[in-house]
Amino acid sequence: MTDYISTLNEPQRQAVLHGDGPLIIIAGAGSGKTRVLTYRISHLIEKGVDPFRILALTFTNKAAGEMRHRIESVVGTEARNIWMGTFHSVFAKILRIEAKALGFTSNFSIYDTDDSKSLLRSIIKEFGLDDKVYRANVVFARISGAKNRLVGPADYLANPLIQTDDAAARMPEIGRIYKAYTMRCFQANAMDFDDLLFNTNVLFRDHLDILNKYQHKFKHVLVDEFQDTNVSQYLITRKLSAVNQNICVVGDDAQSIYAFRGANIENILNFEKDFPDVRTIKLEQNYRSTKTIVNAANSIIARNRAQLRKSVFTDNEEGTLIDVIKAASDNEEGRLIATSLFEAKMQDGLHNTDFAILYRTNAQSRAFEEALRRLNIKYRIIGGLSFYQRKEIKDLLAYLRFTVNQSDEEAFKRIINLPKRGIGDTTVAKIAVVAAENQVPIWEVVSNVTKYVAGRAGIAIESFADLIKSYQLLLDKKDAYDVAAHVAKTSGILKELYDDKTVEGLSRYENVQALLNSIKEFVDNPDNDDKSLSAFLQVVSLLTSADEKDDDGDNDKVTLMTIHGAKGLEFRNVYIVGLEEDLFPSQMMLESRADLEEERRLFYVAITRAEKKLTVSYAESRYHYGRLKVCEPSRFLMEIDPNFLKIAKSRKTEREESQETTRDTPSGGSMSFVRSLAQKTARQQAPQPTVAHVPSTDFAPSDTSKLAEGMRVEHLKFGFGLVQKIDQNGNDRKAVIKFETAGEKTLLLSFAKLKIV
Repeated sequence: MTDYISTLNEPQRQAVLHGDGPLIIIAGAGSGKTRVLTYRISHLIEKGVDPFRILALTFTNKAAGEMRHRIESVVGTEARNIWMGTFHSVFAKILRIEAKALGFTSNFSIYDTDDSKSLLRSIIKEFGLDDKVYRANVVFARISGAKNRLVGPADYLANPLIQTDDAAARMPEIGRIYKAYTMRCFQANAMDFDDLLFNTNVLFRDHLDILNKYQHKFKHVLVDEFQDTNVSQYLITRKLSAVNQNICVVGDDAQSIYAFRGANIENILNFEKDFPDVRTIKLEQNYRSTKTIVNAANSIIARNRAQLRKSVFTDNEEGTLIDVIKAASDNEEGRLIATSLFEAKMQDGLHNTDFAILYRTNAQSRAFEEALRRLNIKYRIIGGLSFYQRKEIKDLLAYLRFTVNQSDEEAFKRIINLPKRGIGDTTVAKIAVVAAENQVPIWEVVSNVTKYVAGRAGIAIESFADLIKSYQLLLDKKDAYDVAAHVAKTSGILKELYDDKTVEGLSRYENVQALLNSIKEFVDNPDNDDKSLSAFLQVVSLLTSADEKDDDGDNDKVTLMTIHGAKGLEFRNVYIVGLEEDLFPSQMMLESRADLEEERRLFYVAITRAEKKLTVSYAESRYHYGRLKVCEPSRFLMEIDPNFLKIAKSRKTEREESQETTRDTPSGGSMSFVRSLAQKTARQQAPQPTVAHVPSTDFAPSDTSKLAEGMRVEHLKFGFGLVQKIDQNGNDRKAVIKFETAGEKTLLLSFAKLKIV
């Protein structure tokens, strides 16, 4: 037996050594699932399974790269023969091989979101629809959702429920837009991201010989992060494993947080029903976090009803308590977090990379950015403007895309007048309409433009066509870098940027040089057998922001990102900020138990990113749509077992401290919560079982304008209570209410939802 088996605990060892047949590995946070998946694949190869017959699907290119590297360290270069990558990259590879069966060519373009929305805006305009009603991002989201449910244009138009929904949303023409969008993509020899999954399903549905080919090709199918799969992804993997039944899925239902992208938690919850002979193995030992962090996370997720029960534990040290920071405002929250981070860094000799600040929405980053800058702490924002989304980068890539695929309408529209050639929008629109009416690729019109466009514009387009033809001649003779460098130089893009001597112009010029450097790096990489421009463009089209490197080469930075973006990552010290009702949990996720449970899973994911130290914070007020809003602490904060919490004191003067202790009605009830929590922690009370209040079936908020002392009320979260005192301060009325289970709370009546009993 090879050495790596001896490094595994018993459940891990069982998962690695499992032979044929379906297997589900329920892997708790920090339980070493990547290690298990890596060693399982290594073990299969060592036992004689041909790497070419192993399909391993991940959700990020980075995860696939790390896994391949680990496998190679065990079994050698044979690891390079595994079909491994993201769902989109692997299925794009299959679609390029089998493109002809669907009427595409193998060099089809892959549209990003901007390309798709641009095309939709064109169609909406051509249809004469109001773009304020038919907003491109809304239409795109509806079409994307349909594709993820495997609903094509014909089924969309034929479904009365969908048509009723669209009519109710005042967008009855979405089905017609969807049909036109699909046709235009086909004419452009292009697929969007959703098409890579949708068309793979169509390929396997309509061409059983091709499905049979891949079913027998892949003896073992392994899927990482299975809880994040959507209907489309699950159907493909189920079809591919139908013959050999050797499907191994790894995931954690407690970390299913992508329902808004179409992820279906039922895939993992019902896997045992779909595969009755499945073997289930649970990885419950956490190797990442302290006992305090693990137990706090357990106390949160235990409240969810829809879950596969497991008992996550750790043998790591006890660790420090979780700091709870209260701030008066969101700006003060930024200052307190930055100061805490700076002090921890100095006291413990840590690097910036040891810290992450996690928030629910991207809009929250501003206060933390400003506070970190004041302390001269470098940071990076994950999920901001991607390198590949910058205008100058998209411009050059559009030239390269059109060189490879002359049917690419969106690339054509981007570059036809770049640099300026005197070709107006009207001429470009005319060419697109002519191509659509004649159902021919746009290149057919461009390369014979004198038939359709006269005058100076026609001459300019003809010159442009000659330029593209000269680039085409290089594709089979030169590698990706040589072609790209030639295009950048002769198209005029580099010269235009070089001539712009502003700071912004210089930055844009350097960005294009950085892109050319990345293409050179791709060509020089010995792992890349195909060094063509087409191969490079496929890699770039499937990149995510998580796969990109920092621009300045300095990687020692604090990470700022949304919790959704932090999935799969870990940091020594983590700050979870903005723990307020209607922010986290989000106000939009309180319509149903399923939504609330997803928000709770999101909080669980946030907590379990931390290795050594976790800090949570909330603000008593923040601006919301231009109005200062009084905030309540999040219910999630109250759901953490108080034994694991420590209240961090705000940095106030002695005078402020004195005023605060003599104040009768702390704003929004926040201080009463903090004081009671602090007292519980200080006395080291045993955790009390918290019973969530179930609102009355007829609960409806009452008019509180006549609320008086002595009245009995019901609150959605705090339950039943007696009004002790009413305070009037200007237009603000506050009620001090003693609740039967939640204790005394001070509520601002303009925000509180109370039913007078």
